[in-house]
Amino acid sequence: MLKPALLSLFIFLVSLSSIAAVMDSPPKEKKKSTFVKPGPIELSKDGHKWVEKTLKKMSLEQKIGQLIMVRGFTEFQNDENPTYLQLRDDIRKFHIGSVIVTVRVDGGFLYRNQPYEAAMATNRMQEAAEFPLLIAADFERGLSMRLLASPAFPPAMAFGAAGKPEYAEAFGQVVARESRAIGVHWNFFPVADVNSNPLNPIINIRSFGEDPRAVSELVAAYIRGSRANGLLTTAKHFPGHGDTDTDSHLELARVGGSLERLQAVELPPFQEAIKAGVDSIMIGHVTVPALEPDPNRVATTSHKVVTDLLIDKMGFKGLIVTDALEMKGLTRIYSGDQNAALASGRAAVDAFKAGNDMMLLPENTEGAFNGLIRAVQSGDIPQMEVDKRVRKILTAKASLGLHKSKFVDLDAIAEQVGKPADFQTAQQIADAAVTLVKDDSPALRLVAAERRRGPGTSSPLPAYDKTGAKEIGIVAVVLSDSVRSEAGRVFERELKARAPDAKVIFVDPTLAGPLTETVSAAVLNARSVIVAAYISPIAAKAVMVNGEMKNTVSFTDEAATLLRMVLKLGANKTAVIAMGSPYVAADYPEVQTYICTFSSTPTSETSAVKALFGEIGFHGRLPVTLPNMAQRGSGIDRNAVTARRLSGKAVQLRNGLSVR
Repeated sequence: MLKPALLSLFIFLVSLSSIAAVMDSPPKEKKKSTFVKPGPIELSKDGHKWVEKTLKKMSLEQKIGQLIMVRGFTEFQNDENPTYLQLRDDIRKFHIGSVIVTVRVDGGFLYRNQPYEAAMATNRMQEAAEFPLLIAADFERGLSMRLLASPAFPPAMAFGAAGKPEYAEAFGQVVARESRAIGVHWNFFPVADVNSNPLNPIINIRSFGEDPRAVSELVAAYIRGSRANGLLTTAKHFPGHGDTDTDSHLELARVGGSLERLQAVELPPFQEAIKAGVDSIMIGHVTVPALEPDPNRVATTSHKVVTDLLIDKMGFKGLIVTDALEMKGLTRIYSGDQNAALASGRAAVDAFKAGNDMMLLPENTEGAFNGLIRAVQSGDIPQMEVDKRVRKILTAKASLGLHKSKFVDLDAIAEQVGKPADFQTAQQIADAAVTLVKDDSPALRLVAAERRRGPGTSSPLPAYDKTGAKEIGIVAVVLSDSVRSEAGRVFERELKARAPDAKVIFVDPTLAGPLTETVSAAVLNARSVIVAAYISPIAAKAVMVNGEMKNTVSFTDEAATLLRMVLKLGANKTAVIAMGSPYVAADYPEVQTYICTFSSTPTSETSAVKALFGEIGFHGRLPVTLPNMAQRGSGIDRNAVTARRLSGKAVQLRNGLSVR
């Protein structure tokens, strides 16, 4: 036996030698990555074999589950969180084939998450699935719609105003790369609707415009950019949702007009999308009398629309997905069923029989699943037809490489998401979209004259100061649905970076009345006034207009009254900027200076301020007609002013240059 002291020394020496050995040994090689790098969408030979082998071994229940898409959240959830458990159990119990990921919504506000959080969430969803999941998202404006730390591209109509298909293609490339990095394979974009109706409350700036040819070009360009980088695309909402004045989230929307009009206006962008190789087409919950005379059938459940027109006549062979089956535009038709599960089952069966492959967000998942099972067992739906639809879904998965690996590499996110160059691209597009519609007053010159060399000599006035006694350089009134939202925050920051003494007043419908005195006093004492109108389409939104609740994209009664008051007091020194819908000022002939950005994103807020101060020019063109104001294609050109002599004082520009 060794003595204790000798034993301790022996152990110490052995430990030292072990440490030295580890330090001297070469570093271990990283394990070869099992992740698949996204590339152009195409079906390989091994992918085809996987499709047929997988389909052959599937039970009826597994096949039916592949036809259903449920909702998942891109947020951290504990293993025992009831919401997570519900999703995990639904994926397993109903053999779910697809998940659409989103974020929490509260009163119209989206609580965005981080890219790593989203990627971990999609990986956990894949862990729960026996077959690879197709994971979809609504990234109409890019990942920034749902996630932080990604470039904020403007809505489609801004691309229409910029008028360059290469912008849409670049947008598709960026969204594809970032989406695949977080585990999303399928984007529900581009919007192929032609927004020919100014009263449309739900499409609006989500459309590229009102000209079918221009919309077609931009739709095709986006599809090319997206598919080349491994992201499935979706043209929506077939056969066209642009010529409606109702939000199908709330009630039935009707597309009127003759078959000839549909063929000339609504259908060309979808046909062009098919030529460009679009992967899927989403069917809208709209009634189209020229195609389907049955008033109890929307396009989603119409065999005439989905199979006869889209598949047989237009030759589309890709995935066909319903719009959300939980939307009231569809559920109202099945409201006679007292049992929600039975109603969902009937809706899913009708949608399948019409020709849809994927049932998006049934109101009752179990009801839709069981309804489809019963329909097959009774012979109402042929087994052969189920196999055909499931084969299309599996083919899409294999074309993405999901049969090789369904998980994403978290280490790759820092390389693929939020690249500085992508932020620059988004800003460039937003800048190019800014359109000067009307310039009949000195408002723009008055704003530009307020630029300061540095911080103002006086402290900024409080946003709700009621005295209005002091002369103010610039007063900016930000009109939005809620002062609690992000609307106007970047606009304010950029404005005060150039004019520190500017007074910014945030107003929403609840504050419009109480702030009338404050706003009027500020306008009277201002040398220059800006009204930034943040009005954009929001699903299921209803506001008070002329004393009546309406589903519309326009000012509320309170906001309209406030705007008229501002224009009455100072129309000749007021610039109105539409930070969203371009139609908002069409009913206000008093507006003398009118600018459209077609967007409320931070990039467009920056663009608006840059344009006001002459840092960028106005070169956008209206992609839609503004009733009583301007025709499509209108736009006043103004070149950027790199340096300007103002009141004999030095002018400090953001690039550091100054002149006297």
